[in-house]
Parts: sequence; structure tokens; C-alpha cells
Amino acid sequence: MPEAVETMDGWYCLHDLRTIDWTSWKLASNEERQAAINELQQLVSKWEDVESSKNGSHALYRITGQKADIIFMILRPTMEELQEVETAFNKSTFAAYTVPTYSYVSVVELSKYMAKGGEDPEQNPEIQARLKPTLPKWNHICFYPMDKRRQGNDNWYMLPKDDRSKLMYEHSKTGRKYAGKIRQIITGSMGFDDWEWGVTLFAHDVLEIKKLVYEMRFDEVSARYAEFGAFFVGNILKKEEIPSYLQI
Repeated sequence: MPEAVETMDGWYCLHDLRTIDWTSWKLASNEERQAAINELQQLVSKWEDVESSKNGSHALYRITGQKADIIFMILRPTMEELQEVETAFNKSTFAAYTVPTYSYVSVVELSKYMAKGGEDPEQNPEIQARLKPTLPKWNHICFYPMDKRRQGNDNWYMLPKDDRSKLMYEHSKTGRKYAGKIRQIITGSMGFDDWEWGVTLFAHDVLEIKKLVYEMRFDEVSARYAEFGAFFVGNILKKEEIPSYLQI
């Protein structure tokens, strides 16, 4: 029986995607819209305070295309705290003008494929920083869920651990070529959601996302063993830009 690789798990993660009901938003009075905007900005300010105290992190982006209008990515130390953030937003005035279109629940994950013998990577401060990251506020975001294939001879979970380690190492070399251009957050979701992992990419230049995803398709671990869900891509929405984005 193939050996399962141990994972290291950090903060819990929620990707919350919403479509704005622009018709209802337009029908609201100026006072109602302004109150909703103020309340939303106050929520984001609370998230910023949590991030400053290193007890979580967040990202807010506008999604391009018809799949959604906005995405909130929230990181918290516990699943309970994650749900508290979700519930607080759902109770907000602005939430009444949105329609949930997609959500994803997971936890920041790193595997021990590359761990050296006798070494406990969880004691490494750099590893801990990656498990409890401050999300970058870069220009663009791309989020997608994915699985490892389990079909016939292309069954990832039947490969020996050493073979999987070798394939993941080759895959990681492609990613390292984009250091400084792409920031990647991998979250595990087995038992939490419909796919096995969520991948979130942040970039200064949106074309770097396309280049990375394309080049990685040629790595054997992706070409033979990867299945991908829907892709969501968008542009940063800063707190001070919320009023102009929602202005009618």
C-alpha cells in the first residue's frame, strides 16, 4: 500500500465569492447605500486590525467575468473564527445586496515531501510563516480548486511515495522560476469541500499567472495527474476604493 505523505496545516481559509444585485442596489436610497458602504469599510478595518496583530489575514478583489463580482479570502486560526467572519458579513447591510455564487473551505497546507531525514520542518520559522501567511495585496488574484487524478494507470494515490516526491520536486522547480512575480497559497480541503486543494495565486502582472499555469501544465505531475475546477481571476479592491466601485 503506498505511503501517505504527512501534511503541515496552518490557518483555516474561506474563499467567499459574491455577485452584487445591482438592480436592488440601484433602487436603494443614497442614504441606504452610504450606510452599507460605511459598514463594509468598518468590517474591512476590523480585518486589518486582526491582520496587524498577526491573528489572521484577508484579501478583497473584484472578479472579472460573469462568475462573480467580488471575492473575499479570509484566513483565521480556527474554523470557528472563520465562521464568525462569514456570519458577520452575512449580517451586514451590504450582504443583503449580494448573492453567494461560490465558496471554498480549506486550510493552509504544506506537504513533507521535501523534508530531510531527522528534520522537523514544523520547527522552522520560515515554514510557520508560510502556514500562517499575511496575504499579499498585489494587483491580481487567481483562485481555482484542483484534484489529483485517480484513473487507471494515472492514479496519483497508487504511486510510491518516492515517485510522488520526485514529481513534486520537478513541479516546484517551475514555480521557483516565478519567485517575486507570483505568490502562491496552497490550501488543503479533503473532508472540507468538493475538491482536494485550492490554489490561490497573487501577481503584480496578470499575464504572469497565465504563463505560470500554462508552463506547469507540461510538468508530468499536472499533465498526467491534475484535474482542475473553475478559475476565478480579478483585480484588487482596496478599502478606500469601495465607495467608487459601488457608486451609482
